[in-house]
Amino acid sequence: MNRKRAGWIAAAFSTLVAAVAVPALAQADESGYQDTADGIKWHACADADFKGMQCGTMQVPVDWSRPHDGRLSLAMVRRPADDRAHRQGSLLLNDGAGGSSIEQLRLAMRAGFFPGQAGDMAKKFDLVAVDPRGIGHSTPIVCGESPKPAGITHFPRSQAAYDALVAHNRAFAEDCLRRNGRLTAHVDLTSTARDFEAVRKGLGERQLNWYGIHYSTLLGRTYAKLYPGKLRTMVLDTALDDTGSPLSRVVQEATTAETAFKRFAAWCDSSDKCALHGKNVGAEYDALIAKADRTPIPTGMRAHQPLTGEDIREATQDYLTLTYPAWPELAGAIAKAKDGNDSDDFTHDPDDTLDQVQVQVPACLDNARPVQTFAQLTRLRKDLARVSPHLGGAVRSYKAITECLGWPVPAQPVKAGAKVHGAPAALILQSTHQALAPYQAGSALAAQLPGSVVLGHEGDDYSMFLVSQCVRDATNRYLTTGTLPASGTVCTN
Repeated sequence: MNRKRAGWIAAAFSTLVAAVAVPALAQADESGYQDTADGIKWHACADADFKGMQCGTMQVPVDWSRPHDGRLSLAMVRRPADDRAHRQGSLLLNDGAGGSSIEQLRLAMRAGFFPGQAGDMAKKFDLVAVDPRGIGHSTPIVCGESPKPAGITHFPRSQAAYDALVAHNRAFAEDCLRRNGRLTAHVDLTSTARDFEAVRKGLGERQLNWYGIHYSTLLGRTYAKLYPGKLRTMVLDTALDDTGSPLSRVVQEATTAETAFKRFAAWCDSSDKCALHGKNVGAEYDALIAKADRTPIPTGMRAHQPLTGEDIREATQDYLTLTYPAWPELAGAIAKAKDGNDSDDFTHDPDDTLDQVQVQVPACLDNARPVQTFAQLTRLRKDLARVSPHLGGAVRSYKAITECLGWPVPAQPVKAGAKVHGAPAALILQSTHQALAPYQAGSALAAQLPGSVVLGHEGDDYSMFLVSQCVRDATNRYLTTGTLPASGTVCTN
């Protein structure tokens, strides 16, 4: 659902205020934690994009193990089911790491997807978009330092460059801690899953329905493990596999992203909608990277530093996640940067509901840290260069390693791989070619959720419910009846 920035995010946040009190919750949850979250306070949304919907906030503990020591605010928007007589519950919409679910809902509303194309998802379910802790309209993580200032590289070629990276990361984290306090150490998967249990209780639902994308596929699994029986259905779109070693995961993702780049280049060869049509796309891209590494390319924005080849590589993966409109935008960005000395299009993620700081801080908590030395990082860098000659391994999971070197808050990765009992059989949606996640990651997640089925989608897109009628039909059938497609089914439209 990539679109250009809406531009009103700060103003919209001011509309999410409390109006109607709901009784506080006060009981121990299934994991033994004392639940002292306040109820959801709802009011009619003042924002024009959410006309007829309800905006809400609720207070939850910053640290669920110390529930009386500090609160944060969760923000949400609820779109009531169109067919109230046949309503089947609440469906929680969850974006990927660092992304605002509320803003994703807004983009879908503006595009006419809800209710136009959504079918029973909009007719029979209250759609509830919740911004997780630390993100978007909920109490956000805000840091003053740049995640990657000029002179810092994630691909250090010397001990001195490695030491500078570690020192910067430590200073960045300390600044985040100063500005956000203990929240910086509590935006992990487990804390976020506990928030969603509080949301379930606040909604008054016996069970929730879950739609999670990318990172939120792992969040859904974590919630299901912590709170067995509390999910009725679970749709997991673009599943991740966190069962293997962190280093093998990076290499696998880099390989997948490189394949996606090659498919993008092949599309350029065959389509006159590509700004690089008739050119050797790989050679054009490599020349741009080399040019920017020699002399960083200006952005045209006074406050933004010129971009190096590394910066451009790190911005490329997310352009590969949707064939339209992102692939044409990537081709145009490469052509413009190479020929016109203008690299503006590589200064932001094409999905502008993401905040890179709010991606990084949870990543440093949720991912193990397998690299401790310059020598270890050098070995990984060489492995990535071998499998990813164009992108150089500049993928999200690599950044999750390099940006967290020197991070002073310990990692809190969730143990993965064991079967999750008490979870519903999930519908896992996985494209056959995706820059963010290999196709086999769907099977790895399905193995943890007994009875689950992977519905393949032939293509390169994530958010498959948005792009495929076949996927929409199967998803709505599952949400309303619990019926899963036959194992091995692959949608081709």
